[in-house]
Amino acid sequence: MSQQEENNINLQSKALWVLSLSLISLAVWGNSYFSDIGLLYRVLGVVGVLLLSMFVLKFTIFGSQTFNLLLQSSTEIRKVVWPNRTETTQTTLIVTAAVLVASLILWGLDSLFSFLIKLVLG
Repeated sequence: MSQQEENNINLQSKALWVLSLSLISLAVWGNSYFSDIGLLYRVLGVVGVLLLSMFVLKFTIFGSQTFNLLLQSSTEIRKVVWPNRTETTQTTLIVTAAVLVASLILWGLDSLFSFLIKLVLG
């Protein structure tokens, strides 16, 4: 890719960023300007303009990289082997027991140190 093509792509990306930020600003301004219109319609308008802004951002350099990352992440999530109900229950019970034992040990140490400090300080 030549230097001129890279400059054009960077310029296009910057222009799309400006357009997207302008759309977001328009959504914020429109929400306050049309405050007499029902909340539902304003929320739908803001969400619609924000979705349009995200669609515009998809065509920037950063946006295309982010979109590819999201696609790759969803592919990786499908590869995860999730535990079944029995494994989840067993793991939950083990963690609960470990927390209970640790809390009892800390309570015992706290009581012992409290007793020793009262004994030393009188």
